[in-house]
Amino acid sequence: MTAALSAHELIARHRSTLDQALEAIRTRAYWSPHPEHPKAYGENGSLDAAAGKAAFDALLGTRLDLGQPGTDDWVGGETSPYGIDLGVTYPHADLDVLLPAMKAGQRAWRDAGAEQRAVVCVEILKRISDRTHEFAHAVMHTSGQAFMMAFQAGGPHAQDRGLEAVAYAYVEQVRTPDNAEWTKPQGKRDPLAMTKQFTPVPRGIGLVIGCNTFPTWNGYPGLFASLATGNAVLVKPHPRAVLPLALTVQVAREVLAETGFDPNLVALAAERPGEGIAKTLALRPEIRIIDYTGSTAFGDWLEANARQAQVYTEKAGVNTVVVHSTPDYKGMLSNLAFSLSLYSGQMCTTPQNLLVPREGIATDQGPKSYDEVVADLARAVDGLLGDDARANALLGAIVNPDVKARLEAAAGLGEVALASREITNPDFPGAVVRTPVIVKLDGAKPDAEAAYMSECFGPVSFAVAVDSAADAAELLRRTVREKGAMTVGAYTTDPEVEQAVQEVCLEEAAQLSLNLTGGVYVNQTAAFSDFHGSGGNPAASAALCDGAFVANRFRVVEVRREA
Repeated sequence: MTAALSAHELIARHRSTLDQALEAIRTRAYWSPHPEHPKAYGENGSLDAAAGKAAFDALLGTRLDLGQPGTDDWVGGETSPYGIDLGVTYPHADLDVLLPAMKAGQRAWRDAGAEQRAVVCVEILKRISDRTHEFAHAVMHTSGQAFMMAFQAGGPHAQDRGLEAVAYAYVEQVRTPDNAEWTKPQGKRDPLAMTKQFTPVPRGIGLVIGCNTFPTWNGYPGLFASLATGNAVLVKPHPRAVLPLALTVQVAREVLAETGFDPNLVALAAERPGEGIAKTLALRPEIRIIDYTGSTAFGDWLEANARQAQVYTEKAGVNTVVVHSTPDYKGMLSNLAFSLSLYSGQMCTTPQNLLVPREGIATDQGPKSYDEVVADLARAVDGLLGDDARANALLGAIVNPDVKARLEAAAGLGEVALASREITNPDFPGAVVRTPVIVKLDGAKPDAEAAYMSECFGPVSFAVAVDSAADAAELLRRTVREKGAMTVGAYTTDPEVEQAVQEVCLEEAAQLSLNLTGGVYVNQTAAFSDFHGSGGNPAASAALCDGAFVANRFRVVEVRREA
């Protein structure tokens, strides 16, 4: 295969970006090569807002032919949470044809080495970045995210996570040198001398099982971690969110072909309605790595049954915030209101349980009772979402009927402190938009435990009355240990309470945010600096991203020769 882009050209073009990413994961300081502002696009080959929207519109009702081998049908059926039928169809694969074709390109990809693989991945990400406006509409109309969130989370933030995975993959692969000269003295005899060659060898084909809510943000880490470590990657999108990942596969295949590699190193596995091919794929012997985001039930099934594969899961958890005391009551309420409202709570990091001492909390505005705290938080959410235009921009749309059903059922679980209301989106009358519900529960009552100890994914939160800060810490510990948590938050001015909560999070491996009152929120994490999940509690078996997330996607194979 003739390369239009040589390794030398790619290294010259992207090595500095890779080096900056390596420095960022070392220092954990802020850095991103992908602009967050929509107006930053439109030059140097990138699509501006109008061109990106036009590119997305041009996709609607079309067949996205990726040129994959083994295509035996065309499938589709995505309907936007905003009420639009996308009408895009995708190749359906005969796995007995596609999987061998994917394996065929791995030898050349393996032999290219860590640096060349890394810069090819950076080129893929750069081309995706140039089409961020187009991808933003694709993410918006498959996930239900509001446009600005789809632009940032589905665009630059997802691209950052992909690049972060490439950086970690590169670090782990070059930890061992390519070659070594080994000499062992033997006293009066001649020394023993060996030459040793060390090669990072891929496990096989990686399977990325995409999610409905964050198809690119959650999909890119596994995709690029596997690809950068020499593996072919098969992308199985969620059937309601195919388009963003199909476009990703399209770009990856184009870059691989242009750089002289087999485009079948990256392929798409779209499915017919109701086909449910994830289980079939997960048990194929060719699949040696699985990255999955979604329900606990299927994540547990993968971990128990896909024994031939290294499985990385991000499942469900019960995220908790301990509210003990604060020096900035207004800031705390504002921060929590935003965290509960963003994307209608449809994030794996959104707080669910707010643990508030029943005797109340100390604040800069004087003591506040449990009832006052909950009522004031309800007013803060109401105030934030009181203007329908702003509410639509924050809430997006309910992604599927199951979320709507959970939201409606939550009102029957306890005393409603904040009722959910329906909002009309004038641009998309078919969108289902609802404000959050806050329900008061008594943590001491056994019948309430069934509610707050289960994940209720969506715009639902429980204000749980607890006896004391120590009681809150103990309930936090039990929740994380039994149910898992992607995030934990705490508000306190007491060093002993802070230490107690911190100790729980360290022992139970949960990521903790303390006293957030400004523009950083518990449900948001920054690539290159924050770890998303820990891999140490039931919510996830991996962290995005760390060395453990990439190191077991390859093995180092040694060839020894006498010198």
